[in-house]
Amino acid sequence: MYHLYILKCADKTLYTGIAVDLAKRIAEHNNSKLGAKYTRARRPVKLVYSRKFRTRSTALKEEYRIKALPRKEKLALIQL
Repeated sequence: MYHLYILKCADKTLYTGIAVDLAKRIAEHNNSKLGAKYTRARRPVKLVYSRKFRTRSTALKEEYRIKALPRKEKLALIQL
């Protein structure tokens, strides 16, 4: 399973990514050098949305779609 996730950073920005082990990846974003460069400068981050996918391909397609959305639409998605 692949997890698509959206994190809310300390500066109120949003970060979208995919991972196999969601808990481990969030810990990396918050505590290690393995987290994305974007989130390292904006810690702590908080999980605000996640969704499971069977294949990496479908997860990547949805990640791409969400990253293209305006912030307002991303916030609406998080509220669901």
